[in-house]
Amino acid sequence: MEQLLWLPSHADLGVAIGAAKQETDPARRLALAAMLAGYRRDVTLTARLDRLATEGLGDWTTGETLSPQGFTPLRVALLSSHTVDHLVPAIRVAGLHRRLALSVYVAPYGMYRQVLLIDDPQLAAFAPQVVVLALDARDAPLQLSLDASAAEVAAAVEAKVEELRLLWRRARERFAAQVVQQTLAPVDPPLFGSFEALVPAAPYTVTERLNSAIRAAAREDGVLLMDLAWQAAQGSYGSGLGDPVRWHQGKQLVSPNLAPLYGDQLARVLAASVGLSRKCLVLDLDNTLWGGVIGDDGIDGIKLGQGSPTGEAFLAFQRYAALLAQRGIILAVCSKNDLAVAQAAFNHPEMALKRSDIAAFEANWEDKAGNLRRIATTLDIGLDSLVFVDDNPAERDIVRRELPEVAVPELPEDVADYPARVAAAGYFETVSFTADDATRGRNYVLNAERKAAQSQATDMEGYLRGLAMILSATPVGPAELPRATQLINKTNQFNLTTRRYSEAEVQRLASDPRAVALALRLRDKFGDNGLISVVLARPDPNLAPDELLIDTWLMSCRVLGRQVEEAVLGVLVTSAAEVGCRALVGEYRPTPRNSMVAEHYPRLGFSHRQAPEGAEPDASFWHYDLMSSNSAKHFIEVAGP
Repeated sequence: MEQLLWLPSHADLGVAIGAAKQETDPARRLALAAMLAGYRRDVTLTARLDRLATEGLGDWTTGETLSPQGFTPLRVALLSSHTVDHLVPAIRVAGLHRRLALSVYVAPYGMYRQVLLIDDPQLAAFAPQVVVLALDARDAPLQLSLDASAAEVAAAVEAKVEELRLLWRRARERFAAQVVQQTLAPVDPPLFGSFEALVPAAPYTVTERLNSAIRAAAREDGVLLMDLAWQAAQGSYGSGLGDPVRWHQGKQLVSPNLAPLYGDQLARVLAASVGLSRKCLVLDLDNTLWGGVIGDDGIDGIKLGQGSPTGEAFLAFQRYAALLAQRGIILAVCSKNDLAVAQAAFNHPEMALKRSDIAAFEANWEDKAGNLRRIATTLDIGLDSLVFVDDNPAERDIVRRELPEVAVPELPEDVADYPARVAAAGYFETVSFTADDATRGRNYVLNAERKAAQSQATDMEGYLRGLAMILSATPVGPAELPRATQLINKTNQFNLTTRRYSEAEVQRLASDPRAVALALRLRDKFGDNGLISVVLARPDPNLAPDELLIDTWLMSCRVLGRQVEEAVLGVLVTSAAEVGCRALVGEYRPTPRNSMVAEHYPRLGFSHRQAPEGAEPDASFWHYDLMSSNSAKHFIEVAGP
């Protein structure tokens, strides 16, 4: 079964891996392995890539020195009721493709309960940041007779889910780990045919009930899903799940041949948990959003909408893009076209996408790589946030060569299959969905209007006053926790320390009465910017008792240049004083992405101080005395906390 169809094919991946093995520098070998992981591969080539990267990973996964290489280290414990050792190389390689350096601990087969409920020294020493519970439907089946009533089935399902919730809580309490629960793929043949779903205790019915209950409990408990059951129902694994021969021989739920697919689907969840999902869908126009060439065929001549199979297929792809925008994906256009003609096409009566849906619109006759750079600059996001969809294979190859950071899916011949292909690639995997997410695309459009107004302003002070900004500050509580955690794990540029935390870790810090955890929102005359900043400050054993370490200070680049930093500092000073603090200590940890905030603390009036014991060698520390420091000037009204 062919898999990873969204990845391009390599002319000879095996030869390329062999050539990369000649590289003697471990870091360079790791980089080459990550690059080659971006090509379509089977289980054999995946295993070779894993071996190629092993030496580099061994040197780098032990600490945060990975950051200069562009990888995020992550420790993942895999606790399973089926054999998973054969899947680990594919998980690691898929992680490399998503800029993750995964260190994977595999618990002894079937011992997932014991290692969590009884203190396991090996797991404790590993200190996982993510715990994956990879369970199967055959593990500890519910003891129900086929004639059990619906009430008896419901009680048994509830008891099973409560057992899982206990394991989830244990993982969070012991390690503050993010839990990922694999749903149960039904693999046994039905007993009742089409009548199966109408028998409460039929095996397939019970598995479906369990999965529904697991999903509901995960939503309540902040647990992420590796929804293997859903993927199986969509046919992603073909007959590669629960093969009876492999199951009876080695308790393998997932066939080794499908390890690359399984690894990719788990790695995308892991990447999303640390903020490495893509943010922006960039669309070509001609023969991508509609059939034909708008400059030649005109609005009336392009194929779009009801009346023809081709027109309906293009409309379906537009509707899929519009739905992505509704869930918070930014939309942009990159097309070789005349700008006025391209924009006029959005007046077509059958267009599902409107011009107002597009946050950045680049239509000209310049190279698309340059236009993609401009789109990233306009939106204040990295190139690694972009997914570029273009029907032209030559243009796709050029962009892959010129901008390897940009994701460029390989597309099927028929546009009718575009939505499924983009979805299958998992570029936009997420770990939460909030009201802020739903308005993100609109916020980027409004930000373009703010930039336009600023470019026309001759008096910056008057411009800032005229924005009528209101900053709302609240403690990070249950309502703000998912979005705050999302920002912590996604923000790279305006991020002083780039520490990544799970919801459980943020919640633990926020509940400390000696700490300060702030979520800050900004409104102005153009609209609501949503949650734009998160600040976490905590006591540190290497600091004085009346000092707070600013553990995390991040902010959306959309609000830079509006004195928001000064206003946030004022809120932080007030909150720190309320918990008995007399001074703040700011920490700056440089990364390849956050140089823009290198002077953040001195610019706000902090003075340089000696690094505390145990600090990272390249980190700098800054002192701010709450009693003697003057508040910074700004034109923002502050509400709360």
